[in-house]
Amino acid sequence: MKEKEENGVYSAPALDKGLDILEVLSKCENGLTQQEIAAQLGRKLGEIYRMLNCLVQRNYVANYGNVYTITSKLFQLSHFHPPTYRLLTEALPIMEGLSRAVSFPCDLRVYNNGFQTVIASIQPPNGLGFMTRVGSEIEVAPSASGMVLLAFQDQIIKNIRIQESLPNSSETEIEAYSNSLKDVVSKGFASIKSKQFAGLHAISFPILDMNGNAVAAMTVPMLARIDGTNQFTQEQVEEILRECVSNLSQKIAITNINANN
Repeated sequence: MKEKEENGVYSAPALDKGLDILEVLSKCENGLTQQEIAAQLGRKLGEIYRMLNCLVQRNYVANYGNVYTITSKLFQLSHFHPPTYRLLTEALPIMEGLSRAVSFPCDLRVYNNGFQTVIASIQPPNGLGFMTRVGSEIEVAPSASGMVLLAFQDQIIKNIRIQESLPNSSETEIEAYSNSLKDVVSKGFASIKSKQFAGLHAISFPILDMNGNAVAAMTVPMLARIDGTNQFTQEQVEEILRECVSNLSQKIAITNINANN
């Protein structure tokens, strides 16, 4: 069946329905019935029945007694993408060593259409600290990692990302945020107190490609202990994280060169 072209773009209703189902299920941890999916999408049961069956057969969706949940297949596919796979392959051993050395968690985040997605997260051996779940989507603007992912970009890309990340902000707010990114570039990293959680201090460095653009941000969230246990200082963590990220950036650059040869 030929799809109708509107405004120079071909529509694909069946694909739209499938993507709508995946998106609504991705936002629900406990799953949804067919009736609930249809209600949330504003569609009839007959419109989604065949599409749901197809998604189940292809293992994008699982069916547990008429309760449908999204599987990990999309997450797995995203890691088959060569740049992400190479990044994780090189990053995970470094992150494990970092977390073990400083006794704080650390995570790796990438930019994703106005948000940042956590693609790796490491807990220290003692299992204590502020940790973000892999797959989490986090707002860009309030965080150290978000500042890093925006600051270290070509100017055109930087401007686009700022607009995407601050969609409801005034020109004054956007200008103030843009100015704060200049300080991040000058320092080479972001080290700020959390604007969302009391007592949390986040340090984030960019993982740079051969052009000096941030492909990811490695972040250590520090929580001060009040029981007298000795901890690394903020300055010590910054230096160790700087060295780890420098090593990772070099490995990523070398890997990319070899992949292109």
